[in-house]
Amino acid sequence: MTHHDPQRLATFTLDNGDATTILAQNIARTLSPGDVLLLEGPIGAGKTHFARSLIQSLLLAPEDVPSPTFTIVQIYDVAVGELWHADLYRLSHVDEIEELGLLAAFEEAICLVEWPDRLEELRPDTALNVRFSLVSDRDDARRVEVFWTSETWDQKLEGLRS
Repeated sequence: MTHHDPQRLATFTLDNGDATTILAQNIARTLSPGDVLLLEGPIGAGKTHFARSLIQSLLLAPEDVPSPTFTIVQIYDVAVGELWHADLYRLSHVDEIEELGLLAAFEEAICLVEWPDRLEELRPDTALNVRFSLVSDRDDARRVEVFWTSETWDQKLEGLRS
């Protein structure tokens, strides 16, 4: 377990999918190009629900937000530019990340990345880490830990912690 600065860690217990949606919408409001969110956690922990809620809250016009499990990357137009949703589960080699254009997107777009362990050493230091876990005794509940090292997130997430 890595040690986190308590000033840069926020933990949420979300009782249901609606609570996950609200957290996603609140984070979405703070995002701008160059922001990368790394979504971690087991299958079924809520990563895709969170990503879908965040994306839908930023879309200019409603559209379907499929999981990019097969396409690996889905790109959306949002008010501040592009938003990339990447699901790296099926990636076979770290070299594919550059081929997908993801490294450039980290600089120029908002990026949501599921299965970020596949990034290996290409994982951006400035990313916001969002770790989902199941709450053992409650079917719908999720625990979400949000942690970061880059000070850009300090201000963005200030209102989120309360």
